[in-house]
Amino acid sequence: MKIVIQRVKNASVTIDRKLFSSINQGLLIFFGVEKNDTINFSEYLCEKILKLRIFEDKNQKMNLSIKDINGSLLVVSQFTLAGDVKKGTRPSFDNAMNPIDAKKMYIDFIEMLKLSGLNVQTGVFGAKMDIALINDGPVTFILEKN
Repeated sequence: MKIVIQRVKNASVTIDRKLFSSINQGLLIFFGVEKNDTINFSEYLCEKILKLRIFEDKNQKMNLSIKDINGSLLVVSQFTLAGDVKKGTRPSFDNAMNPIDAKKMYIDFIEMLKLSGLNVQTGVFGAKMDIALINDGPVTFILEKN
């Protein structure tokens, strides 16, 4: 499982030129699953995201979590995170989870985040989406569990 999180001032998902979802201060989460990923991986990464102290306190030190600031989360499925570019110049997606199971993992991950009580918005699994964001910092982290 690979997740890219970006601390944002705002972010949005547009599908077919129509705004689908948006958030203000919080995290944009790109979510990618691979063949051997389990619900335990999702639980671990969900907890990690909610506890990561990557927002600045009054002294401009990264010391606050998304929960501490009551921020929002925008979760977007991103199949390409499972891409392997080690060989050649064309990505291989052999390690990507099949779409039916990946969609279930995506939905389960979102439901786990919603238990935090924070505002959780999403993209649409498998859709072609335009993502807009203002990265705050910039601050970007890659989280993996395998």
